[in-house]
Amino acid sequence: MASFYNAVMATNSDNRWSMASLRSALPSVPPPPPSSASRCSPLAVKFPSSSSGSKRLRISLPKSKLSLRYFNGLSPQNPLFFSGASSEFTSFGDCFPITDNGCRVYCMRHGRRVPKLNRPPDQRRALIRGLTTQLLKYGRIKTTRARASAIRKYVDKMITLAKDGSLHKRRQALGFIYEKQIVHALFAEVQDRYGERNGGYTRIIRTLPRRGDNAPMAYIELV
Repeated sequence: MASFYNAVMATNSDNRWSMASLRSALPSVPPPPPSSASRCSPLAVKFPSSSSGSKRLRISLPKSKLSLRYFNGLSPQNPLFFSGASSEFTSFGDCFPITDNGCRVYCMRHGRRVPKLNRPPDQRRALIRGLTTQLLKYGRIKTTRARASAIRKYVDKMITLAKDGSLHKRRQALGFIYEKQIVHALFAEVQDRYGERNGGYTRIIRTLPRRGDNAPMAYIELV
């Protein structure tokens, strides 16, 4: 260790590295013990025997197999290991095990809550379409707070389609609203009423609970 330190100090004093002096100062490392994979020579030449009729030489090269690790994450644990490992290595996809057992992976539905309104999907969509049609027809309806909050975005979407005014948007509105006369009237009057307003076309006003089941009620109206 002292000789290595002296060699380093000598190279620092001269401001240039002398690899020969550093290599001579390093301790000698014993060679690793031969393993089962490295017992064979790099190049094995087999001469044909006198009894065999073939006169060709058989040259066998050792098969070099690159052992790549698998990872727990999306980044390699040691990226320097793969920098110059092999010319055949093109991506990190080879390092991940492939599992194909015929199953599908589903994720949890975080943040994708849908107001069920105590109805199956087909009846829920019919209820929302009916309430949207009634609100665009009369301008103000009274319903429960849950239904009023559920139809709010659909009413805003129909008004947004009407503000565009194209034939495709009109057909989309005709496929959602039940009465055709309401769609044509909406497309004709929406520019004068909501031409300068960007969103927020409805207003919800809370009112007294419903008599009987005490359900929270509210008025929803067009602004």
